[in-house]
Amino acid sequence: MARPTVHDIAREAGVSLSTVDRVLNGRTDVRPKNAERVKAAVQKLGYVRDTNAANLAKQKRYRFLFILPEGPNHFIETIDAAVDGLIGSPLADRTDIQKLFVNVGDPHAVAARLSFLKPEELDGVALMVPETPQVRDAITHLKEAGARVVALVSDLPNSQCDHFVGIDNFSAGRTAGALLGRFLRNETGKILVVTNSMTSRDSIERRFGLDEVLMRDFPQIHALPTIEFYDDPQRIQQTLKAAFTSYQDIVGVYSMGSGNAVMLEALRGCVDDNRLVIVAHDLTAVTRQALLDGEVDAVITQNVGHLVRSALRVLRAKCDGAEILEAQEQIRVEITMRENLY
Repeated sequence: MARPTVHDIAREAGVSLSTVDRVLNGRTDVRPKNAERVKAAVQKLGYVRDTNAANLAKQKRYRFLFILPEGPNHFIETIDAAVDGLIGSPLADRTDIQKLFVNVGDPHAVAARLSFLKPEELDGVALMVPETPQVRDAITHLKEAGARVVALVSDLPNSQCDHFVGIDNFSAGRTAGALLGRFLRNETGKILVVTNSMTSRDSIERRFGLDEVLMRDFPQIHALPTIEFYDDPQRIQQTLKAAFTSYQDIVGVYSMGSGNAVMLEALRGCVDDNRLVIVAHDLTAVTRQALLDGEVDAVITQNVGHLVRSALRVLRAKCDGAEILEAQEQIRVEITMRENLY
């Protein structure tokens, strides 16, 4: 049986093709009675719109912007490379992709960069920035101008973002707690928790997940207050040295975010043996080598290629008013160890 077309809808509803087109595209310059006739015909005929074909016929191009943290960061470098890999790929057909790097340590600077964007020249934005009042206001401005916005890697739940693309960070933190607890099942002591900044939602959620599992299942292991080092190698060296001086029973380290290179370098100056169990995030050149060298026991990862492809698909779906395939866009929490390193 042939699939129904817009011509079938027009005949069924007794209206013109231009009226059908206006209703299908969500325009309001249609008489309510005619709009209802078109909607009833769509329902009766089981019409499913081919958005890609419609956009191709209109020669529509999508204009998307990825906003990422600036500065030296191995994980961001992998995302940056994955975004570059999208450009010119079949998935990015009829899509113009640009990147903008911002200083996420300064919320006012981030908001200022966002305020200088021209929403009329953008269809969608994928943001990897901390959630602050200034950022929420900037997102509101983008949304009011008609741009679609997705949060990338770190959620922005109190903003007007259309969607979050990333792993479940509570689950990631719980996974870290389970790994540390099982590796240290016969130990009693403290876990050193480090991250670049607790202003990032992913770090906050990972910390909650870690604490939940340790307190529930491994009460003999206690997580110390989170150390933030704000991309400052000297700070992380000083704070780690102070922690190991203050606590003689540190048995493990959980690195919740980026900055594993400076963290590992600082640890080498604090401890002389391999007695620590270390769980980190994100598979980069640094953490890969650390796994091979036995410095890190496990890395909690997310497929970066899947991450950026999902952001692109979600932005296109939001622009088209199409359904998002949740199973396809779910980013899984994965565990990489030396034994399964690919």
